[in-house]
Amino acid sequence: MCWDEYRWLTNQILPWVDSAALFVILGAMPSSLEATDPTISRLIAQETERQASKLRLIPSENFASSAVLAATGSALTNKYSEGYYGRRYYEGQEFIDQIEELAIERAKAVFGSAHANVQPYSGSPANLAAYLAFCKPGDKVMGLHLPSGGHLTHGWKVSISGKFFEAVHYKVGKESGRVDLDEVRETALRERPKVLWAGGTAVPRTVDFAGFAEIAKECGALLFADIAHISGLVAGGAHPSPVGLADVVTTTTHKTLRGPRGGMIMASEEHAKAIDRAVFPGLQGGPHNHTTAALAVALHEAQQESFKTYAHQIVRNAKALATRLLEHGFELVSGGTDNHLILIDLTNKGLPGKVLAKALDSAGIVTNYNSVPYDPRKPFDPSGLRIGTPAVTTQGMCEPEMVKIADWMQQVADAPSDDGLHERIAGDVRDLCKAFPAPGVSG
Repeated sequence: MCWDEYRWLTNQILPWVDSAALFVILGAMPSSLEATDPTISRLIAQETERQASKLRLIPSENFASSAVLAATGSALTNKYSEGYYGRRYYEGQEFIDQIEELAIERAKAVFGSAHANVQPYSGSPANLAAYLAFCKPGDKVMGLHLPSGGHLTHGWKVSISGKFFEAVHYKVGKESGRVDLDEVRETALRERPKVLWAGGTAVPRTVDFAGFAEIAKECGALLFADIAHISGLVAGGAHPSPVGLADVVTTTTHKTLRGPRGGMIMASEEHAKAIDRAVFPGLQGGPHNHTTAALAVALHEAQQESFKTYAHQIVRNAKALATRLLEHGFELVSGGTDNHLILIDLTNKGLPGKVLAKALDSAGIVTNYNSVPYDPRKPFDPSGLRIGTPAVTTQGMCEPEMVKIADWMQQVADAPSDDGLHERIAGDVRDLCKAFPAPGVSG
């Protein structure tokens, strides 16, 4: 059906068809995507069904609300807006400027920050912008060792951050699985880095931002806090905030924050101009306006009392899941969790992480295999499994469901090759997901 025919039909039926009937009529028509590219339309439908029918335990994944998805898929994709609000290089910005200003003001309100830049395309570009604002090639930077739970952009050798800068790292204790701030201080005072990173990508314990701030001050470093994983917990009061302690705070906007896939940087007024210049024109061109609008929606949602409840429930669920896994004999790095994330060392189970991850996926439980600290295995075939509770918490699941999930995980770990068992558990998982439909993807 062409646009003229569609418009004529809606003009004819709108005056006398109620909204429910109109939905049924138009719902039977092929969407423009389906008509234009049925292959992509089918793949998106299959991915949507997968998300709705499996348990998503990857800690960096979540469900964005229908409102966030609507903004992401809006006509804002069509608009180019190089520059910042009130200072653009293109005309036609009267609505875009209002959207970006709203996103900034909401970010500042949610996190209590003096300044926020909402234009980074994702978390890694946000980290690169922080480097660009304050560092020169060859400067020394210090972050958590990647196998200890750090991030590639915190100076790891295969990343641009490890190629452009001289990187040193601190590790977690081999027995404790935790960061020892005394060791961090000793290394920082010896190495005198320009930048000290706090945070990471597989850190199951509370980050002591105040302790890191003291070390940074003592050794003369700038403190960068990466809260990509925990920004929703920080926003909801379920994890201490680095705002006011760190010179720069970077984050993704999805994960626990439940926004679109994007990035954000927060800083003091002292560092505001340097950050803004680093993002644009230093690192990137025009912002993705549809993402900015979706972020504004997510930040509005984060201002609601229900978001605080959700953030605290994420932690309660993670603790309940960890407790049950320990009862089943799973070894957890650091012995448990303080946040949304659990890192499992499968060495005692005699299973590589990849083997169990694939077996769990066939049983309807989606995880990611992951290295553990001091892992003797290779990164693409590691000893660990990384899981988390943001997505299942968004679905409304609570502690009893976490016990059930841990029980299923144990059954699969005991029989990783039992296809019949996996199929039965996958059926039970589908039933559970129907009882707790996922926002934005469930019919």
